[in-house]
Parts: sequence; structure tokens; C-alpha cells
Amino acid sequence: MKNQLLFLIISLSITVIASGQEFVKGTNIINAGVGIGGAYGSYATSSQSLGISASYERGIWEVPGPGVVSLGGFLGYKTYDYNFLGGSDRWTYTVVGVMGAYHYNGFNIENLDIYGGAMLSYRILSYTGTSGSFGSRPGATGFLGGRFFFTDNFAAFAEAGYGFAYLTLGISIRI
Repeated sequence: MKNQLLFLIISLSITVIASGQEFVKGTNIINAGVGIGGAYGSYATSSQSLGISASYERGIWEVPGPGVVSLGGFLGYKTYDYNFLGGSDRWTYTVVGVMGAYHYNGFNIENLDIYGGAMLSYRILSYTGTSGSFGSRPGATGFLGGRFFFTDNFAAFAEAGYGFAYLTLGISIRI
């Protein structure tokens, strides 16, 4: 009896861990991440803060390949400082964007979601300094990423791209 009960518990655990991990039509995910670097200036005496971001994506339609296209929204925050002889400047960005991604499901690796996409954004700028006048403006970002699910609803992700951050690491929650 003990062996049968143990077998049942193990079987149910494997089913729960292995089921539903691919990104499919109707999937809803919230991401929270920390980004390193980015295309926000490149003076020799400059520095950037880590980019803090949150995003939401939903699987909208299945496409041949096999895969799913997702659409979603993005909100991020980061600062860029430039220190020079006689002064300093600071750019504070709040980034609001819409994004789309293609999630490739053809590898058949359980718990893994591989994707690539693009984002169109608006960078809301707050500037303090003496180097001139700067304003808010639109932007674009491209990214490639992967997400590994530890449970049905919890994953870690990594994205490489150009724009808001060169590398973003974070967590994802399926809702």
C-alpha cells in the first residue's frame, strides 16, 4: 500500500510539473526584471542605473512554425548620469511600450519557452543639468529571450536586446 501511495504522489507531481509549460494561445504572463546596460548614452564619464521593468504578455494567435504570437505592454524606469568637469547631468527615463513576440514551441523541451520580439515605446524624460534641453521621444527595442518554468506558474527569464537594456534577468508568473 505504501508503494502504491508513493507511486501515485510521484506520478501526480510529475504531471503537475510537466503539464502546460509551453507558451500557447491564451497564456497570460506577468514579468518583473532588472536590466543591465542599454542604449541611453555613452560618454566616458557616464553611468546608468539598473533598469527596473514590468511587463504583461498574452498569447494571441497560433502560427505555423510551430509557435504563438504574443502581444503585451511594458513599463520601465532607469537613470543615466553624465559627470564632467564643472557639472553633471541626469536623465531619468520612464519607458512605456507595446510589444510583440514570437514564441517558438518546436524544440519540445519541457518547461522552456524561447522567444524573440520587438517593442515600440515612448521614453518619458525628466532632465536635470546644464548640457542643453532634452525632451521625451519614441524608441524601439529588439530582444531574444528564454523562460524556464520551475512550476506551472513560476519561471525565471533572461532577455538580450538593444534599447532599454542589453541584458534583463527576472521572474515570470503565469496568471
